[in-house]
Amino acid sequence: MTARVENSKPERARYAALTQFARRNGLQIGIVGVMLGIWLLFIIGAPETFLKKDIYRALMTSVPYWGVIALPLTMVIIAGDIDLSFISIMAVGMVAFWEGYDLTNSLGIAFAAALVSGFLVGLLNGIIIVKMGIPSLIATIGTQFFWRGVVEVVRRGQGESLTLARDTVLRDVLVSKVGGYVPAQVIWMILVALVVWFILNRHKLGAHTYLIGDNEGSARLMGVNVDRTRMLLFALVGVASAFGGVLQSLDVWYFWPNLGEGYLMNTLAAVFLGGTSVFGGTGTILGTFVGCFIIGAIQPGIIAVGLTGYWTKLIYGLIITVSVAMHAIVRRRME
Repeated sequence: MTARVENSKPERARYAALTQFARRNGLQIGIVGVMLGIWLLFIIGAPETFLKKDIYRALMTSVPYWGVIALPLTMVIIAGDIDLSFISIMAVGMVAFWEGYDLTNSLGIAFAAALVSGFLVGLLNGIIIVKMGIPSLIATIGTQFFWRGVVEVVRRGQGESLTLARDTVLRDVLVSKVGGYVPAQVIWMILVALVVWFILNRHKLGAHTYLIGDNEGSARLMGVNVDRTRMLLFALVGVASAFGGVLQSLDVWYFWPNLGEGYLMNTLAAVFLGGTSVFGGTGTILGTFVGCFIIGAIQPGIIAVGLTGYWTKLIYGLIITVSVAMHAIVRRRME
């Protein structure tokens, strides 16, 4: 009898550890389960597509264009803000890229100019929101139109060929095929995810982000520089947006002034599907990373199983609405 009780102690300890792990990582476990379920449905409904490698190479090529933005955007939303201007900052970065190259004939300087411009535009978003007290939703809707207008005025609606980057180190590093198969941009997305995960989980900026999203007043009382943190988060989204614009433009050999249009719904849906609460204080980088590939697979999956592409926006909208509703319900029950 005594031996049976003693044997049950390790079992209870393991059960308690598993329960604690599940509670602590519930969001990540849930989104991975959703991904596996959706992929199983697509494999059953369209095995001729989802059991071949071409679809996965296509996803690894296209998803990072906006996936690298969704990752730092997760931090902005965790902090209780939102940024809708990133689709225009993608184009702003490429304008700076082209102007930098035109002045210096150096792709390295052009790339640096793109990232710096993205940082400055994102920082300006943060200054407008924090210093003027304008809600981030309203402010970034305005700056989204403003910066798109700047791009169209500067470029006069004209794009530019990027064949000048052919056989250059910059293009090979950013968008070449690693091992002849894996697109370099998905590796960059993984690296961005690791950096943002480290910031959010192992750096004081991440701790401050969660504190601000949970209760901004309490964060101020604890000595957190709330204004600086929020502005820096918007600047990080700006850098990522410019980087995403460079990735896409170099990959397709061309820069269009409407670069970024069509990515807004994908990016937001991936963040919310990944478990980030629109009310702030909750979210994970793993959830967003997995959510990006779920969202990226929805359109080809819908078409592959025989439905029309018109279902895509319906499902994106449903994902956003259901995600926000679920977080609202959970929030009310916790209060």
